Amino acid sequence: MESKKMVAAEKKRSGKFNCAQSVICTYCRNIGIDEGTAFDLGNAFAAGMGNMEGTCGALVGAGIILGLKNKDRAKSMREMRQIMEQFKSRNGSTQCKILKGIETQKTLRECPDCVADAAEFLEQIIEK
Repeated sequence: MESKKMVAAEKKRSGKFNCAQSVICTYCRNIGIDEGTAFDLGNAFAAGMGNMEGTCGALVGAGIILGLKNKDRAKSMREMRQIMEQFKSRNGSTQCKILKGIETQKTLRECPDCVADAAEFLEQIIEK
């Protein structure tokens, strides 16, 4: 499979998708759902679950894809843990407000790049 991480990042850059939607809509065909449904699945996961206090929406989107693909709780949790660890190792955090530097005024990673990273790590798993 050719990497779709840049497709996901471009969805975010377009301003029409939040971070979760960017990932879910990019990989929706891999799990057999249409883009409209995928878009709706991600509605509540913008801005770190609506208040920047939560997990990056791109990671939430990757988790949704894993859950729908695997239909196995333990496997999905194991794979999500792997994605979270890789993401944190690369970016320094998994929390939206820390990534965006809200308190420190130091952005660790811009949203389109977070989306590309989450997509990259998701692809590594779903390609196995």
